[in-house]
Amino acid sequence: MIETTLKTIKDKLLVKIPTDIKEVTLGQIMAMQTKPVLNDLDAISILSDIPVEELQNVLDFRDFDMFGEAVVSLSNQIKHLYNSDDIPSKVAFDFDGKTINVNVIRNLSVEPAGAFMAARDVIAEEINEHISLYGEEDWQERFNPSLKASCQVLAQYFYCRVTGKKYNEYKIEEFCETIKKLRVTEALPIAKYFFMSYPNLLKRKTNCFRQLHLFWKRKRAFNRLKNSSI
Repeated sequence: MIETTLKTIKDKLLVKIPTDIKEVTLGQIMAMQTKPVLNDLDAISILSDIPVEELQNVLDFRDFDMFGEAVVSLSNQIKHLYNSDDIPSKVAFDFDGKTINVNVIRNLSVEPAGAFMAARDVIAEEINEHISLYGEEDWQERFNPSLKASCQVLAQYFYCRVTGKKYNEYKIEEFCETIKKLRVTEALPIAKYFFMSYPNLLKRKTNCFRQLHLFWKRKRAFNRLKNSSI
């Protein structure tokens, strides 16, 4: 963490921003990603949780120079994070005035059914959009899910585990605010695993009638082979 006190028109302002990606939340990175043009004050505002209006009252703009290197470093760390497969075994949530520790199940199965179907739809839409823009060939090597979609998938995955409540699709958007408080180093690798495992999720989409049809189709083929003279 880097911090300094800056002089403003009326008083002084303590500004602190992280220097390590482990200190940055998913919500902060999402806020930066949604900016069409991210200038220096926007980045410092998001990372310090200080409104831009307050930063604009700093007397000397050169006082912000000390944060420039930290912002560039964080940007490079984020790029490397997209290539990380280090899934945490446990995640801590600040929810309802309590700290709740949730084990991250290694197979990352999405439960219950409502959460699975919703997560599958988010993943499918995100991948289809990527393929429509860049083509299907080697899409997994070039695909990086948006942070918004990642947040939505994680909200589906963690909602019941964190709240202890039954699944409620109307509460998921609200729960996204809790997900945004996760460290991005925890959130992004878990979300990335879901997206990269999408073909496996797709197989689970097959309903029982389709499975029964495939079973009888294989059985008829086996009988024909058994009764042939070959």
